[in-house]
Amino acid sequence: MDIFTVSLFGHRDFNWSTSFESRLEEIVRDLLWKNEYVEFLIGREGEFDIIAASVIRRVLRAHGSSGSSLVLVLPYAKASFLNNEEYFYKYYDDIEICDKSAAAFYKSAIQIRNRAMVDRSDLAVFYVERENGGAYQTMKYAKKTGRSIINLAEDIDDI
Repeated sequence: MDIFTVSLFGHRDFNWSTSFESRLEEIVRDLLWKNEYVEFLIGREGEFDIIAASVIRRVLRAHGSSGSSLVLVLPYAKASFLNNEEYFYKYYDDIEICDKSAAAFYKSAIQIRNRAMVDRSDLAVFYVERENGGAYQTMKYAKKTGRSIINLAEDIDDI
């Protein structure tokens, strides 16, 4: 089976809009249409991650999820996960703990996890509005590695 992997990153706090949701829905539908199997990798560090996961889950429900999976990638075993594993497994198709970041100092773990996600992805989708923070650093890394990227913050401004 040919697996197309997409990772998603955004600022912890971001300016949510219906335009953002509509554009992300369009991208997800397009990826599902064009690829045999799509694996969506996402964290759970802030508003962007929660809303993006919700949009993906909604599209997968509407189109059937047999050709895709929504994977939560944690930088280490967080208490919120350990105390609520059953809930997390009901929402995500799979949950992974990144080996590289789990072995690192906790302050660098998220960036290490983000880079590992980019390294495994065919496409990285971002919502980066400002030139600082972890999402911005990850986008710079994705560009440096030659990954295909979409920055929804720029994309939406053009609508």
